[in-house]
Amino acid sequence: MSDEQSHEPSEITYAEHFHPARPRSLRHRAKVKAPFARRSVAKDGKPTGTNPAYVSWLLSQSMLADANEISRQFSGQGTMWQNPFANPGPRQAVETASVWFTAYPISFITRPGESFLGALADEALWDAFATIGIEAVHTGPVKRAGGLSGWQTTPSVDGHFDRMSTEIDPAFGTEAEFRAMCGMATWSGGTIIDDIVPGHTGKGADFRLAEMKYADYPGVYHMIEVDPEDWTLLPDVPSGRDSVNIDPATEEQLEKAGYIIGRLQRVIFYAEGVKETNWSATKAVEGVDGVERRWVYLHYFKEGQPSINWLDPSFAGMRLVIGDALHSLTDLGAGALRLDANGFLGVEKSTEGLPAWSEGHPLSQAANHLIGSMVRKLGGFTFQELNLTIDDIRVTAEAGADLSYDFVNRPAYHHALATGDTEFLRLTLRTSLELGVDPASLVHALQNHDELTYELVHWATGHRDDVYTYKGAEITGGDLAISVRRDLCEQLTGPDAPYNLIFTTNGIACTTATVIAATLGISDLDTIEEIDTARIMRVHLLLAMFNALQPGVFALSGWDLGGMLTLAPDQVAELLESGDTRWIHRAGHDLMGVNPGARSSSSGLPRGRSLYGTIPDQLDDEASFVRQLQAILAVRTRYGIATAQQVDVPDVSHHGLLVLVHQLADAAQLHLTVLNFSGEPVTGTVRSEFLTPGAEVSDMFTSRPLGTVDDLHSFSVEMEPHQGHSLLVAQAPEEH
Repeated sequence: MSDEQSHEPSEITYAEHFHPARPRSLRHRAKVKAPFARRSVAKDGKPTGTNPAYVSWLLSQSMLADANEISRQFSGQGTMWQNPFANPGPRQAVETASVWFTAYPISFITRPGESFLGALADEALWDAFATIGIEAVHTGPVKRAGGLSGWQTTPSVDGHFDRMSTEIDPAFGTEAEFRAMCGMATWSGGTIIDDIVPGHTGKGADFRLAEMKYADYPGVYHMIEVDPEDWTLLPDVPSGRDSVNIDPATEEQLEKAGYIIGRLQRVIFYAEGVKETNWSATKAVEGVDGVERRWVYLHYFKEGQPSINWLDPSFAGMRLVIGDALHSLTDLGAGALRLDANGFLGVEKSTEGLPAWSEGHPLSQAANHLIGSMVRKLGGFTFQELNLTIDDIRVTAEAGADLSYDFVNRPAYHHALATGDTEFLRLTLRTSLELGVDPASLVHALQNHDELTYELVHWATGHRDDVYTYKGAEITGGDLAISVRRDLCEQLTGPDAPYNLIFTTNGIACTTATVIAATLGISDLDTIEEIDTARIMRVHLLLAMFNALQPGVFALSGWDLGGMLTLAPDQVAELLESGDTRWIHRAGHDLMGVNPGARSSSSGLPRGRSLYGTIPDQLDDEASFVRQLQAILAVRTRYGIATAQQVDVPDVSHHGLLVLVHQLADAAQLHLTVLNFSGEPVTGTVRSEFLTPGAEVSDMFTSRPLGTVDDLHSFSVEMEPHQGHSLLVAQAPEEH
């Protein structure tokens, strides 16, 4: 008999056996024994490494120190073994919450004097969400972000994705309000989704302690101490700054000197003279031992976002991230976490002349397995924003996050709308299926806080030399990505759509409504009248149908619910100075109409123009965007589309059509999403080998019979411009 025995999973999970009467969506949730205690330390003396008072104050702000403290509450406790954790559970996550509202704290307009978290704890808001069909709220980043300069805090450099503390930012509320929000969500049958950032922090207490070479803090980051005799290799740091980005020549010199691993596969947020490499050098910093040091540190994103080192012997970075997750889930009460920048957790030197291995690294997969497993152990689930290849998404999802953001099809459905041709969208959908990425494991979204990302990493990098058939000819993946990006830029930006702006090399700053406006030929947003709003809404609902009427999570934002337009650049001129054009699509919005006189959010983002109005007003209008969205989500729920299986993306009889075929839980029933992305009426044929001759076709919204599948496994459809259908195909009982 072999000594090695493979694990044979049982037909039901331990959780289902241990709690047989409990719905699958409800798992055991670990909780802290006592809320986390915040320390208050006085400020005294100079902010230097040789001042014990300053070091103590930094420790009181430190994420790693907090992580060490909170983790002790769970070590050796039986509560940590009540949930299965080894394998991701995408469908269980979808069953827990399949429709998400993605908030952006600094854009959220509240009542006068009310905090963002206080507003999200409002019972009327949750009643409205329940009416629409929204089951979860992703808060966006609400913990302190930015950095420290001496005793003073510095602002966030990336919309609060440069976290520097486990403490809630007072600009958004308090920990008590976060817990109250979680309680209201639970009362309403919903879930709160918080954020952790496994890839980097801000330049807060942890980074300052690392610069001072205090304890194991340098192990948190990819930072290398440069010998004083080699400081001549480093650029001077301008007055008033604490670091400076190094240029490619310096990067090469430091690599040859054995300090860093050199250039990486990509320079994200590249900007000439601002960020030309992924490395920056600090000014001279006095350590706790009185020695001055200069460091070179890695940052995939902006200079104020130093990258976390997941394979330092101290494992300090890992402890910091896990502690942050513990705090959100077990103390604050969140039920799930978004993993931001989690695809960049491993870097390794390559052979001479080649860039360092920084994407798709096995260490990233291992680190994501650890994070995902820990969150599942605690009773939550995770989703990742992994803008890498489809292969990377599949591999990471095998043991990491439960769900992945759909970066593959998001630019593709915008391309289908912009061009009136679904060929590239059909290619992305089929490629995902062929490579083993289940649509039920994806978060299909309308707008979020980021740009319309068009990097198309799968085609532009990992498969750039592969050959595809597109527009009747063979084309490499790299050229295909260039072609699609060119189409998007030509159709959605430029003189005919000046309200949408290109964001570096990453994508286009826009709202869903302004993407549609550009597609409809509207060149001036100020000219939009009621008839134009109706046209925009029709297309908006088409895009909602694409995302909602397929397996997986459907996510939308306040900018979608209100039909928000972009801001004029001069309204956010100061924020645009660094080249970050995304601020034009982050307009302030008042979902519930609680502060009609506010001209901006409490964070200062100007109020944008809403085409659709507030949620309460829309709920009073049966023809509104929200009411029609409610009908779409009701069909999604009634037929179990969120957990169905996508079985076919067939060829179509008209270039503007898209057909998705899904197997429902009832083996005798198929669901078809049929969409017309073109601006012209279409009479065409829907054909798929999965359609059984003689099966009856009916409209899911009205239950009206529409026809019968013929012997060629097809049936005909007539569609208006930008119209969508949700169809039920049912076999006769005797045939089944």
